[in-house]
Amino acid sequence: MSPDSATLAAPAPEARSKTRFVFSLENRLVPPTFITLILVTAHLSFGILESYERTAVAIATAIAAELVIARVTYRRWPHPASAYITGISVGILVRSPFLWPYALASLISIVSKYVLKVKGRHLWNPSNLGMSAVLFLAPSTVSLLSFQWGNNLWPMVVIWTLGSVIVWRVGRLHISATYVASFLFFSFVRSAITGHPWLADVAPITGPMYQLFIFFMITDPKTTVRPRWAQALVAFLVGFVEMLLRLNEVVYAPFYALFMVGPSAMLVEIYLESRQRHS
Repeated sequence: MSPDSATLAAPAPEARSKTRFVFSLENRLVPPTFITLILVTAHLSFGILESYERTAVAIATAIAAELVIARVTYRRWPHPASAYITGISVGILVRSPFLWPYALASLISIVSKYVLKVKGRHLWNPSNLGMSAVLFLAPSTVSLLSFQWGNNLWPMVVIWTLGSVIVWRVGRLHISATYVASFLFFSFVRSAITGHPWLADVAPITGPMYQLFIFFMITDPKTTVRPRWAQALVAFLVGFVEMLLRLNEVVYAPFYALFMVGPSAMLVEIYLESRQRHS
């Protein structure tokens, strides 16, 4: 092969750059694609969706709210990837015979991104706040997805492998790993206290709900503290508070645990940083 033909056969630098971008986490389509994979895998395995319409309402509400609020607030059109993740998370996790909880949870989630800030920083993960709010406000008509993978392990293996690679590429694997280790440890503690079989206490972490919680909610860059050791500590504390809530028979313990621990840690960090700047 001549040098000219070799040059023609080799991909151009621009093409190589585009190829790397498609498969890199700088591409905003990677997280939405992954969460869609969780949805498709879980639905094909167990039929987790109550209806496509309810999930579509959650996604459409989130994207519409994001577009309108960002346009009014910042005079620009935002990328819809973040809103899509919020909407599909709500669509997967919320359970209700009515459409309005899906729309309300998505709307609260998106609005919180623009309203609930301290010194320009978000306090709550949007999806966590939105779903915690509707669960608290309408407990008789709203619940959360509670399916587990059971004996069909291959979907869980695929999701956990891909999820681990993604959070590792963005430097967040230590958060997910710390939470999982904490959950397993506190499962032993709960089992010792209650006398329940350990496998029964640890089984919930195998479900689709926990996949979203572990890989998206607890690792959200905009709602986590900055130092790596502090991120791991917060993940451990979320597991600890979740254990306390479970011992008191709180059904949606992980969501409420993150709802309480995450913003508290953010406020402490904001306060300490403010003191350092003024010292």
